[in-house]
Amino acid sequence: MHAAAIDLPPLTELYNEHRSRALAIARRIVGDSDDAEDVVQDVFARLAWRSPDYGGRAAWTTWLHRVMVNSSINWLRARKRRERLSHEPLEPLSPESQAMGTEMKRHFTDAMREINEQQQHVLYLREVRGLSYPEIARMLRIPEGTVKSTLHRARQRTFGLMAERGHHP
Repeated sequence: MHAAAIDLPPLTELYNEHRSRALAIARRIVGDSDDAEDVVQDVFARLAWRSPDYGGRAAWTTWLHRVMVNSSINWLRARKRRERLSHEPLEPLSPESQAMGTEMKRHFTDAMREINEQQQHVLYLREVRGLSYPEIARMLRIPEGTVKSTLHRARQRTFGLMAERGHHP
């Protein structure tokens, strides 16, 4: 038996009332005020996009606390992943490898131009810019689930086009 959906007050009211508490939680976990503000904005933006999974089993503040903690931890994981990728030393490439890489990028770009615009944006932001799913969702103002499914379709289509042309990624 499912609990009946609980009506929450308007989002602006919740934001105004709970922003400082949410910011304090995020700041404690991520350690930086600007980054904490990003986490808070992301959480409330997601709440605006879809109704929350709040079932009324706990106080709204308890539920918000859990969401803020989880979102802050996820933000930290994404930041560590980005930092690790940006600081990994690169081995010098041979001229042949550089030429192959340049050629493969060209084939990738050519194939990417043939997919729809939303897929192009998501694929570019993830594969070229290295942004996380939440960052892409926030930037494109679409749900994170849409980012994941769009990225999957974009990869399939782009790599499929490359394979059809004999350019295997």
